[in-house]
Amino acid sequence: MDLRDQMDEIYRGIPTDRIPWNIEQPPELLVELIDTGRVRPCDAIDIGCGAVNYTVWLAAQGFRMTGIDISPAALELAQRLALDSEVECEFVEDDITGAMDGFEAAFDFGLDWEVLHHVFPDQREAFVRNVHRMLRPGAKHLSVCFSEQDRGFGVKGRYRETPLGTTLYFSSEPEIEQLYAPLFDILELGTKEITGKYGPHVVVAALLERK
Repeated sequence: MDLRDQMDEIYRGIPTDRIPWNIEQPPELLVELIDTGRVRPCDAIDIGCGAVNYTVWLAAQGFRMTGIDISPAALELAQRLALDSEVECEFVEDDITGAMDGFEAAFDFGLDWEVLHHVFPDQREAFVRNVHRMLRPGAKHLSVCFSEQDRGFGVKGRYRETPLGTTLYFSSEPEIEQLYAPLFDILELGTKEITGKYGPHVVVAALLERK
């Protein structure tokens, strides 16, 4: 089963309040960027937006939001939440690791929150090239993925299977730096603990600026 089918099965078969990554409140790292003015309302894209909580929150802060996700089921939920929240967002179904069309230099801010650990090493260069192509020169991008230091799912190692049947890839700081450095200036890079639905996670967080 490919990732699209896995995500569709999760979003259609599990109530959204039980999906581990579906958290209504925006993460502190994102809130701090906005509250401090380091990122101001602009044209922005939420990559792997899922059921769209963070997309809707950013739209409510004045951002002109586009959400992109591989799962049609997730985007059906996203449309409903945006409508219920009375905010305008655009939603696109696409694979961020594929040959994407459109969105050439269209955004001033990008976000991939807990998305990159779904992208395996052989797909990551394509992922980063697509992110770079969608952003305007000087645009900022926040990327957050699980760290190899995290002890989630009761095992160690880079590849770990989750209770939902998905397989995730856990990264290191040097790996993320090497991945992004050719196309982005790295403003901040660190290993941090963040709040998860069922407990904290250790992540690698990178704030980047598009070259």
